[in-house]
Amino acid sequence: MMATTETKTSSSTSGLSWARVCKECGQQHEGQDAHLYEYQDDVDDELVCHICLQPLLKPMDTPCGHTYCFYCLSNFLKEQDFCPVDRQRLQLHQCRPSSLLVRNLLDKLTVMCPHSAECQQQMQRCELQPHLHNRCSVFRRLREEAEKRKRPSWHELKGRKSDGDSSGDAKQSATQSRNPHRDQSEPGLINPAYEEIDDDNAPLRSSLVAEANVVELFRDEPEEELGLRIVGGKDTPLGNIVVQEIIRDSIASRDGRLAPGDHILEVNDMSLASVPHSRAIAVLQQTSLLRLTVMQEKGFKIRDQRSDHHASSPVPAAPQSSLAPLGNAPPSQNTGKVLHVMLTKTHRTEPLGIKLIRKSDESGVFILDLLSGGLAAKDGKLKNNDKVLAINGHDLMHGTPESAAQIIQASEKCVNFAVMRPAETQEEAGGSREGQHSRGARRAPELQYFRRQSTYLKDPPSGFTCQEKTVSLKKEPRTSLGITIAGGRDCRSRLPVYITSVQPVGCLHRDGTIKKGDVLLSINGVDLTQLTYNEAVSALKAQTAQSQVVLRVIQTISDGSEKDMEVGNRDELDNVDDQRDDVHSWTPLWTHWLGLPSHMHWCRDIVLQKINNESWGFSIVGGYEESHGQQQPFFIKTIVPGTPAHFDGRLKCGDEIVAVNGATTVGMNNSSLIPMLKLQKNKVTLTVVSWPGSLV
Repeated sequence: MMATTETKTSSSTSGLSWARVCKECGQQHEGQDAHLYEYQDDVDDELVCHICLQPLLKPMDTPCGHTYCFYCLSNFLKEQDFCPVDRQRLQLHQCRPSSLLVRNLLDKLTVMCPHSAECQQQMQRCELQPHLHNRCSVFRRLREEAEKRKRPSWHELKGRKSDGDSSGDAKQSATQSRNPHRDQSEPGLINPAYEEIDDDNAPLRSSLVAEANVVELFRDEPEEELGLRIVGGKDTPLGNIVVQEIIRDSIASRDGRLAPGDHILEVNDMSLASVPHSRAIAVLQQTSLLRLTVMQEKGFKIRDQRSDHHASSPVPAAPQSSLAPLGNAPPSQNTGKVLHVMLTKTHRTEPLGIKLIRKSDESGVFILDLLSGGLAAKDGKLKNNDKVLAINGHDLMHGTPESAAQIIQASEKCVNFAVMRPAETQEEAGGSREGQHSRGARRAPELQYFRRQSTYLKDPPSGFTCQEKTVSLKKEPRTSLGITIAGGRDCRSRLPVYITSVQPVGCLHRDGTIKKGDVLLSINGVDLTQLTYNEAVSALKAQTAQSQVVLRVIQTISDGSEKDMEVGNRDELDNVDDQRDDVHSWTPLWTHWLGLPSHMHWCRDIVLQKINNESWGFSIVGGYEESHGQQQPFFIKTIVPGTPAHFDGRLKCGDEIVAVNGATTVGMNNSSLIPMLKLQKNKVTLTVVSWPGSLV
């Protein structure tokens, strides 16, 4: 049986509003209502929801054999406890996403662009959202008009500055308009990224653009990872829940709408404004479909006195000054010069002749090769190993070759590239042709980590502490301790060696003092705090062979928050085995590391460079608060797209700033650190401690 489905829409776009238009289906509907589509063919009744009588959206199968839209079913079960068709007892957690075959059939349904008065293209349903954002002229016009309306004039900004608004934070105002119950200010928040410029030679920065968007992520199984690393929470100095990193080839990475630095405001209509970190992680792990309300920084809007067209161009193309060469950085720094290249096609479908790849050791999109005779090769400005930062204003710092290809295919005759080219060393610059050919494959030397200096030592953030525990036990020489470990000073974040499981068969389990997550200090007097993973495994095995074992560990404690949750599982092991690369291993939450004593921290220096008086591109929170009489560390809270911190790529949300140009931040308040950052005109060295965010 076939069902005829039709969505009535207005044939005119005059009444459309960017604020009310759904960014996924292009129709005007309430946020909680199902998406609307104009289907062009009859739809098989088996693909129609029995609640809304429309083709299924995110279909869910019940144990009794019926299929409904996820939203329809979840809303129905909020008031009822049975299947709408056969009235059998039913709860949402019993339902599972429909098969891939069913979802593919639904994605291939033909729909019409909702703005058919001006855009009459037809496409598969799964292609409508890319069409709206990349090709639809009506959708593009609505977005540009909305951006112009919310961009304040230069005189308004100057007046705002003179009134004492030091942050000029568009994101804060946008967040408050959406969440009026939130506090109007955050004590200790300083934003060197957002300061206005009086230099007549610099581009005029009219505003920092931020948008509150809704992103829906769908996973086949509730336990499947989204691929997000999360920092922040009400129990931390950051306050908000912030995306630190997007894991490659994950659900979030393939979706492409989330980015590092996004602030997650709500999950399935539940506010995260006042929840601790561990609770936020639990909320993000609870359902198959997640509806995330996120605040996303889009970068600065530039009003160039010489040309008005810059005012309407989207960022992350960024201020021209921040895309200029970053100077002669040392080869150990991951810097280079940023170039703009425009390729003009003779016709819309002409290929550019560029092969794009991703790298195993760095996120983003890179140029592998330029095809001989192709448009890019003839132009000669793009080179092998260039990192693609943006195409036609679309940020690709953490993008994929697939998303880059879609943007290129959707473009008109002009394709604008922003690329970063690695800086050449003297050896490379004077090398032979063969040396130049192999230069793209050479990696810069790894950044040097070092122990936190005594002048940088400080107490943990308020609410976090630790306690040392010592276990002394006698055992049979061959008896296993029964623990598994991870970390080591050769791992990505230079984590200390910590315990990932305590097995029931070992002697430590019977003692009961040692817990999962404890950080190892020493065994029988052998220091474990500076060892690599393999060195720690060898030391533990050697000392375990003795009949007397004295083990010292540190347990971190978070006041008033839930116990650290488990992210993933680990197979039970009797001995200390090499499980570092096990993707299913247990990992502590980000907050687990905040209570670690600072003498166990490992730091690294990140050098940022800029020209003119442009922003460094990050905001920070923390410092000495006189009202509370306490010292909070300074943490990176936001990194603004299109700025030196963003293009450099090493600074992450949740990083702790230990020192600026070698001067410790311990004991500083906001009024001390702000001038220090302002004084750094072209170059600043940030000493940071970085902990991996909680994996969701």
